[in-house]
Amino acid sequence: MPTSAEFISLSQAQVALLTQTLGAALSIVYLTEEWSASSDKQLVPVVAYPEAALNWGEEQIVAFLTQLQANLRQRLLGAKDWAKDWADNAETSSIARVAAETLLPQQQVVLPLIYQERVMGLLITARAERAWTEAEQDQIDQIAQTLTLACILDHRSQWLTQDIQRQQLLDERKTDLYDDLLHQFRNPLTALHTFGKLLVRRLNPSDANRSVAESILRESDRLQDLLKQLDAAVDLDLADLVPALPPSAAPPDFSPASASETAPQAQTQPRLLLGSAIQLQPCAITEVLQPLLDSASAIAQDRQLTLTADVSANLPPVLLDQRALREVVNNLIDNALKYTPAGGKVYVALQRLASADDQELPHRQAVIVADTGAGIPPEDLAHLFTRHYRGVQAQTEIPGTGLGLAIAQELMRQMEGEIQLFSPAASCGLLDAVEPAGFQDSGTAAVIWLNEAD
Repeated sequence: MPTSAEFISLSQAQVALLTQTLGAALSIVYLTEEWSASSDKQLVPVVAYPEAALNWGEEQIVAFLTQLQANLRQRLLGAKDWAKDWADNAETSSIARVAAETLLPQQQVVLPLIYQERVMGLLITARAERAWTEAEQDQIDQIAQTLTLACILDHRSQWLTQDIQRQQLLDERKTDLYDDLLHQFRNPLTALHTFGKLLVRRLNPSDANRSVAESILRESDRLQDLLKQLDAAVDLDLADLVPALPPSAAPPDFSPASASETAPQAQTQPRLLLGSAIQLQPCAITEVLQPLLDSASAIAQDRQLTLTADVSANLPPVLLDQRALREVVNNLIDNALKYTPAGGKVYVALQRLASADDQELPHRQAVIVADTGAGIPPEDLAHLFTRHYRGVQAQTEIPGTGLGLAIAQELMRQMEGEIQLFSPAASCGLLDAVEPAGFQDSGTAAVIWLNEAD
């Protein structure tokens, strides 16, 4: 891994400290070609004083230190002028032993750069006119520690850079794959939408199959909308995602001017996935429920399930976003149909709960989706709104991503509503009017609450 310019600059500053402050006549910083627990790895000089020492071999270093002893006065007058004259004539010795063979122990320091038993390099520094004091040796040791830490950070920075580059390459390949799949997805989706329109036109309103054809058309429209969001998601970059983060997770900006400009982004408007912003408007819940029940009836029949609905059309409107509520209820009904075995029951109801007279709270309406499936273990109930958490269901062959309930909870929060899960189903306390068989000791009930419009 190449040494960064920042590490070279820091090493030059440390060598200058040795030379100018402590009077070192020779200082060389070596790095190993690769990190190792052994000190036998090849050492490469990266910074030296005199600078010519970067190109010296072991024998030239010996010659230089020998000359320091023999010609101390000449070195003080102009070491740079004569250093090159004798650099070619010397004996061979290992780098770590050079100083020890030519100077007294008190005049030379050889310190390995070691981190967690890994040899990363070597610092050699020496002077001839006087021995190092204990305080100076402590300073040299601190310099070696500084170089060691700088080397670690330099390696980690370069590893991180390489990792980011690899991740960017993988992201580019993933984006290409998504683009290809989305392109291929459009054609069959367009065909499905066309077939749905043709079926609706050819079936009389009184035909029992017309609702199925309308469901095909409605679901193809929903897929078209999701496809647009997928297209937008593929093109998102980091700058697009930052405003959607909560303030505690957004990267800090230490510029006062930019902080004032970006502060309003902390109050981002709730969004339905990647679509338009959620807008709460007065609407009857039945307008959303009835089409979903039509689709669910066909699925329940195919899976040999009994679907019962108790949905009153005479309730006051509530504040909701139709697309958001459609996603929530569709997820809940899909779960009930998916996790209920053949012969079981699924119950969908709409109820109104009036607030107490002494509380200035809006009336609320509840959508209940209950089933007679296996139910949810108590230890899983507290975690089911966590993204990708499936609990015991992960051990079954029933497909799932563990995202449906997490998405539903977020959309309900954005609609200023609430979602709850109960198991067994009857524990929700809202199934009194239902035949208790199957709901009393098993099954699951999902309940969503929405505030009525003023």
